[in-house]
Amino acid sequence: MDRRPDFVLFEPETEAELPLPSADPDEIAQELQLSSGMSPADLAQIRRRFAARNHPDRVAPHLRERASDRMKIANALIDRALAGTGSHEI
Repeated sequence: MDRRPDFVLFEPETEAELPLPSADPDEIAQELQLSSGMSPADLAQIRRRFAARNHPDRVAPHLRERASDRMKIANALIDRALAGTGSHEI
């Protein structure tokens, strides 16, 4: 039995039709929700959560290059937060 709702306006035919996640550092910083004064434990948890959703080994093959870029940016942002700079510039 198909349980999809009847009101779906658009459903991509393939995963390849879905838009690529952003690799913009500012958008990734917003996703991470980093703020000053976060503890190293908080930042480690944020890193793990982001990796669980974005690690190249966990995404479809056509998304791996973008996922790798996103992970590099997220790791750099988190590393800067750990160092205390908090800058979003990569």
